[in-house]
Amino acid sequence: MKHLHFPVRMIWGWSRPLALALAAAVIGSALLANAQPAPPGAAPIRWRKLQLTTEFWAEGACAADVNRDGHTDVLSGPFWYAGPDFSSRHQIHPAPEHFPLRRVDGFTTDIAGFKGFLSGENGYSENFLSFAADLNGDRWPDYIVVGHPGKETWWYENPAGQDRPWHRHLALAQTDNESPHWVDITGDGRPELLCMNGGRLGYAAPNPAQPEVPWTFHAVTEDRGWKWNTHGLGYGDVNGDGRLDLITCLNWWEQPATLETDCSWKQHDREFSEAAAQMFATDVNGDGLADVIASVNAHGYGIAWHEQRRANGATNWIRHLIAGRTPMDGETGVVFSQPHAVSVVDINGDGLPDIVTGKRFWAHGPMGDEEPNAPAVLYWFELQRTNGEARYVAHLVDDDSGVGTQVTATDLNGDRKPDIVVGNKRGLFVFLQR
Repeated sequence: MKHLHFPVRMIWGWSRPLALALAAAVIGSALLANAQPAPPGAAPIRWRKLQLTTEFWAEGACAADVNRDGHTDVLSGPFWYAGPDFSSRHQIHPAPEHFPLRRVDGFTTDIAGFKGFLSGENGYSENFLSFAADLNGDRWPDYIVVGHPGKETWWYENPAGQDRPWHRHLALAQTDNESPHWVDITGDGRPELLCMNGGRLGYAAPNPAQPEVPWTFHAVTEDRGWKWNTHGLGYGDVNGDGRLDLITCLNWWEQPATLETDCSWKQHDREFSEAAAQMFATDVNGDGLADVIASVNAHGYGIAWHEQRRANGATNWIRHLIAGRTPMDGETGVVFSQPHAVSVVDINGDGLPDIVTGKRFWAHGPMGDEEPNAPAVLYWFELQRTNGEARYVAHLVDDDSGVGTQVTATDLNGDRKPDIVVGNKRGLFVFLQR
């Protein structure tokens, strides 16, 4: 599909309501004209879809038992939604003053929201990713919000069962990269925020003794010139020494035996991606070596895994394209653009690492990036191994939701099967695995 172009400036000279209505109609027509049947490999329906809101508050979501009633709840934007049916919404913090973009059945339903996208006022959220963790040791899960890249990360203190706004604390004044992780990098049993800061790669964590104090950023590299909007960041034990290493698009960084000093991680160059999202090192083909999973371009096309091979003391990498720009490129034949959120999880319980990803809808608005108005698909890619060979099989979860900059796969209903949570410009979705 070619990019949408319509004479906004020309029609803007008319009355603004009429101009906006005509522009919305053009986009709506394009959505219908470019709708396609489900891609090959779509599995029988195995998911129950719940749309918790049509409002755009965040590009991600997380889950935790917020009120400690034994049911997992969903947190996204300024609200949390009580499990098990997620129909009861509670405020975490006051909603942003700007009017949220609302979408129903693929069409913009309020002129103010659509005007916001054209002017840039409402195109981005201040909540790019979120995580839940008990940060102050009171056994109530708190809420970590990574804002727009280059801006603050905040954490909101759970009011311990009281129905009132949560107290906000500054975690980091600047959090760079578009795909931070919340993961235990150091091996001390407490997760850290993996991110970039001031051109450096590193991690930050709260002080358990003083959780309200801003976090200390520990750089593992010198200033490499990484910007606030750098794409691609991940982790995993790449070299098999039992310590988590860090991964960027062009290299991986080996964790040293001691973390007493910053900027001491060893650099290993390898071009994994043009502009990835979340990246993961895990053994895909079962040969005992960690491979790397990443999107090829978060604003373009492609999902790939990079096979690690060792011979005569040297390490080589072989790229295997799972999905590409055309059906012939990837092994699954699936094509969709903007894979800006990736999660690796065992979806079907066979012990193998599957992939959950999809299309980020309107990453840069209704006229940006590749095929901005194509169906907002969500997939899981099933890993299969046969005679030492690995292959992925694509299963379509949904074609009217997509992903944001984060996709969360976790058990929401206690059946020990991963479910999927998505927050993005189409709203907030839960997919319960049947």
